[in-house]
Amino acid sequence: MNKNMPTPNMTVDQVMNRWPASKRVFMDFKMGCIGCPIASFHSVDEASREHRIDGAAFLLALRASVQS
Repeated sequence: MNKNMPTPNMTVDQVMNRWPASKRVFMDFKMGCIGCPIASFHSVDEASREHRIDGAAFLLALRASVQS
């Protein structure tokens, strides 16, 4: 796996801090993760399940946002 891409086991905070452009993806998927105190504990996978969104589609969108 490319180390320059978000992974399902990274925390939401890790992704947003490392790739600020990814915040738009969280907003597009209607996830209230920005500023959430749980963001430092929830993995991308856990957040996807919690918000009942397609985790694979979300991860693809995150990865696309960091390649731009």
